[in-house]
Amino acid sequence: MSDEHRDPDLPGRLLLTERDTLMPLLRSAPEEMFALRTACPGWTVREVLAHCGAALVRIVEGCLEEGVFSPESNAADVAERADWPLGRVLDELERGFTEAGPVIATHEDGLLDTVALGEWVHAGDVRDAWDEPGAYGGGGAAPALELLSVASRRRDTPRLHATLDDGRHPLVLGNDISGRPPARLAADAPTLIRLYSGRPLVGTRYDLSGAQEHELVIYR
Repeated sequence: MSDEHRDPDLPGRLLLTERDTLMPLLRSAPEEMFALRTACPGWTVREVLAHCGAALVRIVEGCLEEGVFSPESNAADVAERADWPLGRVLDELERGFTEAGPVIATHEDGLLDTVALGEWVHAGDVRDAWDEPGAYGGGGAAPALELLSVASRRRDTPRLHATLDDGRHPLVLGNDISGRPPARLAADAPTLIRLYSGRPLVGTRYDLSGAQEHELVIYR
């Protein structure tokens, strides 16, 4: 997938996939599970979900003023929801998963596509905190990797050829840099997502040459 051949409906499909798989898990979990810490520094599961719901509903309602999605804006959204009942946090998240996709599709510049990818990554943060299978993988991995291929170019990461261990064709990420050959990575899809989203790599296996881990991160 390239910027020139963007699929405007792909972010929405990814969000609906995550809604259908994550929301039943969240609805059935005991409330104390939402106080567990995540890979996002300082944020519990509940706070990650509050951020996700707020971000998506901002898109739905067109509240995209300058500075939105900055660390300060995200922190303010989470603080605003600190006293909400858990059910209200989950209801807002489900609404966002359901309604944000068509709005993202109308933004022809594709800048909001990365938000949909980030929501999927945050769902992985929740699964990771709960030791649930499928963190940064599962049924949403294929569309997430398509979105990542675009985000990696928009965020000026270096060219990288990734060979995934599931047998799919090599994935080309990032941008050509004059005088610098493409980096190469051999990994599974969840580890690739961890690398590009800046998530902990403890317990993973990968072979990276020609680039440093910090050069690949798209969320800073």
